[in-house]
Amino acid sequence: MLYFHDPSSRAYARLTGALYLVIAFAGGFSILYVPSALNVAGDPATTFANIAERRGLFHAGLVGDVVMMTAEVFVSVMLYFMFRPVNATLSLAASYARLMMVAVMAAMLFFHAGSLALADGRVPLDSFSAAQRIELAGLLRHVHDAGVWIWQAFFCLHLILLGTLVLRSGLYPRILGFGLIVGGTGYLVDSVQMFALPDAATLAAVKIALLLVVTLAEIGFALWLLLRGPRARAPHPIPA
Repeated sequence: MLYFHDPSSRAYARLTGALYLVIAFAGGFSILYVPSALNVAGDPATTFANIAERRGLFHAGLVGDVVMMTAEVFVSVMLYFMFRPVNATLSLAASYARLMMVAVMAAMLFFHAGSLALADGRVPLDSFSAAQRIELAGLLRHVHDAGVWIWQAFFCLHLILLGTLVLRSGLYPRILGFGLIVGGTGYLVDSVQMFALPDAATLAAVKIALLLVVTLAEIGFALWLLLRGPRARAPHPIPA
């Protein structure tokens, strides 16, 4: 627990960076790989058949979600204490925004569990046909997926605030701060595009470019925390 004592230390920053990478790997597995391996767009029956055949992978995805969200809680709090000396209000707001993202992600799992229970018959709905159960399960999965549009808005706010704090701190490369601010808007663009303008090709291209920028900035920030830590603070001048 000694690593948690001094938020300005390199050990504290390195632990934060390590947790950041845990989020990247666990989130990449549960949010990107598992759905791509199991989901079939527009075909809930085939999707749930895939889940039944590869239930181990589906459950591993849920474990990845839990690992990711646990690390997110620690990173949210640790980033707050790291940047509180820069601006306490912005640092607290950034922490709350990230925790709100985690709360939405956690709520999404209820719809995930409900859709699975409907699809494999664990919920007694005798008045529903098998086809109706699959359709209702598909609706719950759609609600689950729509939660992404919500948490991305909170994550966008977090990244803008975090990027601002990185810029003001002088402890990390400024390019990382700019990348977090500019690229972070890609999450909001993605939510708007998927919710309101799914056929807007230009907006989709902008979204991809912004998300690439923020991915590089986040990975760069995590690696800088892990390998370098904060720069040495300039000593305060001694009063005459």
